[in-house]
Amino acid sequence: MRSCRRDLLDRCLIWNERHLRHALREYEQFYNQHRAHQALDQAAPLRVVPGPITDPGRIAALNIRRRDRLGGILSTYSHAA
Repeated sequence: MRSCRRDLLDRCLIWNERHLRHALREYEQFYNQHRAHQALDQAAPLRVVPGPITDPGRIAALNIRRRDRLGGILSTYSHAA
């Protein structure tokens, strides 16, 4: 509950119940699929942590994409295919 308030509710203005439900639904997906959790060794509850990249060539050629959610309040990052 504290992380939802700190990460979401303290950072945006909620207009009505419909907007609140939409924001909470987006945050739930973000929390369970993308947000790193220290207790899970930086994995998300519904996603495993990929293995480390040790090849310097692959590290130099990483192409990371950022996707803003809820107008930029939350951001998810992924490798571009």
